[in-house]
Amino acid sequence: MQQDFTLITLADDDEDDRLFFTDAFEELKINTVVNTVNNGRELLNYLNHPETVLPHIIFLDLNMPILNGIDCLKEIKQNDKFKDIAIAIYSTSSSDQDVEDTFVLGANIYIKKPSNFNELKKIVSEVVIINWQYHTNGLNKENFLLRL
Repeated sequence: MQQDFTLITLADDDEDDRLFFTDAFEELKINTVVNTVNNGRELLNYLNHPETVLPHIIFLDLNMPILNGIDCLKEIKQNDKFKDIAIAIYSTSSSDQDVEDTFVLGANIYIKKPSNFNELKKIVSEVVIINWQYHTNGLNKENFLLRL
């Protein structure tokens, strides 16, 4: 059965950021189903649950309690079951070290959390419409950090 929507999961411990994120997708009116979790451990439990339909894209915050984004990214990339999931790092950090570390660990794109709602809508819309197969084949540091 062909799906006509994109499954998205956001892992972020900040309740306001989760609400902001889901509101952006509701306003965009693009065919998405958005699920949110509070931390990396919840994300991995969700992904490993036998009844979970795996998301197409995970937006992964770096600074979370219990299991941070870096450790979560490592675990996801070590599991072949998750090889087709695009990982968008979604963080307030724009440090060169965080960008470098997540690039090396296999994330697909790095997004600095925007400061306003319209920027967020523009960014998440851009991420959802990316041709991920093409984008990941030519992945380099220049196209890893999303700037709009």
